[in-house]
Amino acid sequence: MADPDWIGTPVETAWWGWNGQVYYKQKRLGSPLRDIYQLAGAGAALNSGKPVADAQLANLDGEQMVYQRDGKRAIVLRNGDLFERDIKSGVLTQITRGVPAISDPQYSSDGGAVQYRSGDDWYSWNRLDRLSAPVALLRAAKDPDAKPEADAQRELQLRLIVNLARQKENRDTSLARRKEERRLDATRAPEPIYLGDKVTISGSVLSPDGRWLLFVTQDKGAEKGKLGKLARYVTETGYPEADDERTRVGRNMPIAQTLRLADLRTGAVREIGFDTLPGIATDPLAALRAEQKLPPLKGNRLVRVDALRDGIVWSADGTQAAVRVRAVDNKDRWLATVDLANAALVPAHHISDAAWVNRRADEFGWLPDNATLWYLSEESGYAHLYAKTGAAPARALTHGNWEVSNVEWTRDGARAYFLCNPQQPGTYEVCASSAKDGGAREVTSLKGVESFALSPDAGKLLVRYSASYLPAQLATVPVSSGKANLLTDTRSDAFKARNWVMPQLVQVPSTHGAAPIWAKLYRPAQLEAGKQYPIVMFAHGAGYLQNVTERYPVYFREQMFHNLLVEQGYIVLDVDYRASMGYGSAWRTAIYRQMGHPELEDFIDGAHWLAAQHQGDLKNVGIYGGSYGGFMSLMALMRAPELFKSGAALRPVTDWTTYNHEYTANILNTPEVDPQAYKISSPIEYAEQLKGNLLIAHGMIDDNVFYQDSVRLSQRLIELKKDNWEMASYPMERHGFVQPEAWYDEYRRIYQLFQRTLK
Repeated sequence: MADPDWIGTPVETAWWGWNGQVYYKQKRLGSPLRDIYQLAGAGAALNSGKPVADAQLANLDGEQMVYQRDGKRAIVLRNGDLFERDIKSGVLTQITRGVPAISDPQYSSDGGAVQYRSGDDWYSWNRLDRLSAPVALLRAAKDPDAKPEADAQRELQLRLIVNLARQKENRDTSLARRKEERRLDATRAPEPIYLGDKVTISGSVLSPDGRWLLFVTQDKGAEKGKLGKLARYVTETGYPEADDERTRVGRNMPIAQTLRLADLRTGAVREIGFDTLPGIATDPLAALRAEQKLPPLKGNRLVRVDALRDGIVWSADGTQAAVRVRAVDNKDRWLATVDLANAALVPAHHISDAAWVNRRADEFGWLPDNATLWYLSEESGYAHLYAKTGAAPARALTHGNWEVSNVEWTRDGARAYFLCNPQQPGTYEVCASSAKDGGAREVTSLKGVESFALSPDAGKLLVRYSASYLPAQLATVPVSSGKANLLTDTRSDAFKARNWVMPQLVQVPSTHGAAPIWAKLYRPAQLEAGKQYPIVMFAHGAGYLQNVTERYPVYFREQMFHNLLVEQGYIVLDVDYRASMGYGSAWRTAIYRQMGHPELEDFIDGAHWLAAQHQGDLKNVGIYGGSYGGFMSLMALMRAPELFKSGAALRPVTDWTTYNHEYTANILNTPEVDPQAYKISSPIEYAEQLKGNLLIAHGMIDDNVFYQDSVRLSQRLIELKKDNWEMASYPMERHGFVQPEAWYDEYRRIYQLFQRTLK
């Protein structure tokens, strides 16, 4: 539980340079600072990276480069400023300096200009004259030159008072003249687009031809809900302090958004309606609403576009736009193209889920033909890649009981590369698929690919990969041969010298009709004949997260702790319970309206499997985990007290009515609409059933799962006169612990709990 620098710091990010060199970022040992390293190229020797000197940083490429369609130039966004790199000569031209909040750089449709957003405004830099000029200026304010609203008193004044009428006529004449001069003078900036002072701008995307602007607004006066207070007791001032934090689920619904289209040639702005989207007026919660005697919804459901999360994508020539629309209740998602002439949406794809639509399977975009829309969808039960051209039916490019993510297309649009797991759910490689014929070919054979980047010439992959005891490292892989050249191994000698227990990826049979339950098993290589081993089960956090993989785990500290437990005579099972990522939509949504129930069945099956197959002792079963894992530890102790003897609930959700909206409402709807789902899913409702030994541990400045959750549960346990429970509070820790002393204290307590109660 010491500072993890002793393991060796991993490769955090990596990217290709313009000339085929490789760059990566790595944390300094004993310091929060990061350095950039340079490798000679795809064929560089292992650990031959050299730190880039500070004096050389000004000529580096950024981590995200936007290439021109012909590959001759690329946009670099670095340190908040824009540059353009000539790929043939290597010359780097600075476009901006000190312009605030630059984002979303793109090439114009003719390739002659670089377009970018600064705040809510769009600019274009022309390569020939080196001029940067505004293209679209959005203003959430009243138009100062707008005609006043009709008013009888004003009309009376203008009719009776000659001087007032003359002044108004002069103003109108001057205004008309200024507008005409601006229209005829190409050197002037465009008129701002005034939207009124009752909206806020949520995002905008400029068409590459500079003709159109799609943008999203929302009501400025929408109810934001009551914020919570987060108290801090250990402060530099010596006085208690408090911060405003998030609202609770159902206390503020996500604010509905409006989509608008601006014609930048005429200045005309039109609202784009959502009526054409199939199912938009059907309320999937109508039956639950009626049960609670709530009024039915009227009209269309509320929706969001999420323009800042790539929710609007233009084709490269600016003639086509696609928009991702999501219902606020998150049970429907639509992809639609935009009929620009009529400012209307044309549905292209619709996915509906009685539980909730997966936000991690919503990538989409246009192929270089400017006519084919590609996207990910879970419509088959697994996230796969599809392509659709015009009104023709969509084509599934990939299929099977595995998942696609992180799609990257070649610049010619002939081939897509993506992360895939067709071998088994926890084995991740880079696959390739043809836009013409589909299919999926595994390009890499590293088993634990984390991320990748396609080289500018599309001939190689720069891959971040890992393994159970190998933090993220770099390799290059030719797409033709798939033979990896390993570039880094940043582990310390001390870490590599240890004899680690290699986890076995196992499949536990489900007795509840579910697919096999994947888990990591930590156990001695040889079991002693006749001996029964106390069982410790680990529940990962986040709910929708996958920990049973061949990658370096997010829970690397816990993995080392499992080694200690095995050394001390335990067997450990780390379970990807139902709701975990990587297993398809049915596995993901099994917990809808019943959090903690299917997952507990999976843990119980795991314990019985250990007893039947690995000499596990069902009289001595413990469980622990943090966040969602803390919630599951409580559910295990309180809903299956006959099996689970001890547990440690770290930063646990104890009552889902206190958690955030974005996560919780997907699974349990809202407390107003679905109170029963919250009741059966919240551990605090089962506190009277606690019989075993419980440790609660919580950071007091946790801004994710509030410390209040554990405090409320502790009060409930006090009132129930429960014994054999304790609570450890950490005054300076948030949700993810940082200080080694706190990590050590927490895991020492967990270890002592298991030693005291399971042996």
